[in-house]
Amino acid sequence: MIRDVGGSYRRALAETVHHYSGWRPEPRQIDALKAEGRWNNDWEASLELLRRHGLGPDGPTPLPDFPDLVMVFSQFYFGGDPEGDPAQWRGFIGAEPLLVAAEFFESLSGAGLAWGFVSGAEPPSASYVLQQRLGLGQPPLVAMGDAPDKPDPTGLLQLARSLAGCDLGPQAPPVAYLGDTVADVFTVLNARRAAPQQRFLTLAVAPPHLHGDPPARSAYEARLLEAGADAVIPATSAVASELERLLAA
Repeated sequence: MIRDVGGSYRRALAETVHHYSGWRPEPRQIDALKAEGRWNNDWEASLELLRRHGLGPDGPTPLPDFPDLVMVFSQFYFGGDPEGDPAQWRGFIGAEPLLVAAEFFESLSGAGLAWGFVSGAEPPSASYVLQQRLGLGQPPLVAMGDAPDKPDPTGLLQLARSLAGCDLGPQAPPVAYLGDTVADVFTVLNARRAAPQQRFLTLAVAPPHLHGDPPARSAYEARLLEAGADAVIPATSAVASELERLLAA
């Protein structure tokens, strides 16, 4: 969790649904959908919210074609050609506060921790944040299209093997993954099933838009723990100290 997407990806999701239906889902409704653990892909989530709002073969309005929905979503999010010059983007991607700085990753490396990213974001979005905004060069990254969508564990397993430099198993170091959705938690649980001899830790953090609403945040964090998270941390910056605690337990 390195950026606040409440005003970008989630806003693009809501505006895409509104574009096709005239109904704009509230953040709590998007949170409830995400809590099901199946809708990590925001294009699919947009389509599902439209379906639940009555669009489809049995309703007065058909569901949009998926490629058309992706195009509409991208116009809201990027506001320009995703493969083009980021300086020309005019979409919601420009409203993404960073939650960490480059020094955070330097501190992880200094502590002997290898790190990388498994992201559901499109490669242009992920690369823009990691390389241009954070200045991380070319960090290890599995983005949308590089592996099946989470909670499929393929991307996490791929990155873990690369960072470990060996096959996963008792000889490999522990692997920890931090995310902010139930799908992220399920990804780690599925990785455990795929590589049962490897130690995996699943850390979770509530998305920033909930931090100003203590009851909603507490309920969201409870769902993350119920889904199987080993720990919920207050912010991404606390990941190293929490890892130290878990590994010492």
